[in-house]
Amino acid sequence: QVQLVESGGGLVQAGGSLRLSCAASGRTFSSYAMGWFRQAPGKERQFVAAINWSGSRTYYADSVKGRFTISRDNYKNTVYLQMNSLKPEDTAVYYCAARTTPYETGNYALYTYWGQGTQVTVSS
Repeated sequence: QVQLVESGGGLVQAGGSLRLSCAASGRTFSSYAMGWFRQAPGKERQFVAAINWSGSRTYYADSVKGRFTISRDNYKNTVYLQMNSLKPEDTAVYYCAARTTPYETGNYALYTYWGQGTQVTVSS
């Protein structure tokens, strides 16, 4: 069993930056691929970014490519999402997720564990 706790959300003006963190419990974190997803009111959950077990491979949605960076620290059991040049359309609840295999994917159905989410609001 893995528990995920997100932090770092908040209110920011357009063009600003936020860094989300996701702390994971359990000794198997370093063998899991991790992902970030988001869900805006009235919309489906959307893939944002994913990273493989070692951090050597990353994968981004086109809408965030060049603005967001996913990274991980396996010693701290933590995955990060650095968000720069934020836009109002980035407003959503952001969730981190763990996949019980080493390989990253943008398919949310392939992730087993989910955090409770952290709200990100970008004002124009």
